[in-house]
Amino acid sequence: MATSNDLKNGLVLSLDGALWTVVEFQHVNPGKGSAFVRTKLKNVLTGKVVAKTFNAGVKVDTATVDKREMQYLYRDADAFVFMDKDTYEQLPVASATVADAARFLLEGQDAVVATHQSEPLYVELPAAVTLEIVYTEPGLQGDRSTGGTKPATLETGYVVQVPLFVEQGTRVKVDTRSGEYLGRVNE
Repeated sequence: MATSNDLKNGLVLSLDGALWTVVEFQHVNPGKGSAFVRTKLKNVLTGKVVAKTFNAGVKVDTATVDKREMQYLYRDADAFVFMDKDTYEQLPVASATVADAARFLLEGQDAVVATHQSEPLYVELPAAVTLEIVYTEPGLQGDRSTGGTKPATLETGYVVQVPLFVEQGTRVKVDTRSGEYLGRVNE
């Protein structure tokens, strides 16, 4: 338990049977009337963002969310299996929980798995990952300066738009939040 005065960004609250993370908060002390806290809350599971106001000093239920760095091992039917790198304990995470992160997951890759009471909530990847292009149409001579794009299939099966000069076998950096091509990786 905490009070509304203790709210800060990233704190996870348990409200109405759902988990909400504080995205933004502002303490307001008007000249007339009592103080209050204006917040923006994001549902941990659905991503829905709502505005909520708390009176100053009101007790709010906080939830403990355990974020651990884990290694993705393999996909098993409708679950992705992750391993805790410290305890070697394996944790199956449902496909619905992994959601869009599945587009960029490779076996052996590290990811942060957030759990609440041993129940997986979401999988968090780094802002950008490096993947290899397994198929794309060849570029034509003179395509290097036009600024056009073409589809390219990554080793995870995800299709991203890349510049015309990028060829098959090239390793590229992709933004995991938007799914956009960021650039080639010279290794």
